[in-house]
Amino acid sequence: MSDANGVARDQLRAFIERIERLEEEKKTIADDIKDVYGEAKGVGFDTKILRKVIQIRKQDKDERMEQEAILDTYLQALGMIELPPDAE
Repeated sequence: MSDANGVARDQLRAFIERIERLEEEKKTIADDIKDVYGEAKGVGFDTKILRKVIQIRKQDKDERMEQEAILDTYLQALGMIELPPDAE
């Protein structure tokens, strides 16, 4: 039975160490991304808009079109945009 406990303990330790390494890699990557945003901001790009563009690029075309249609509907309802004359 002690061998089984030793194996389970070794497996657990291996999982924990892998997760710790991956967490460190994730932090390094997050720092790298932050640096790239800083560079972009330094040359005049709006980082808030860059983040939005990246979010949009992750969506598939249908999902993006659906969200844009809903946004347009809400903006129209609030009087923030007007319908084109031929759309009424």
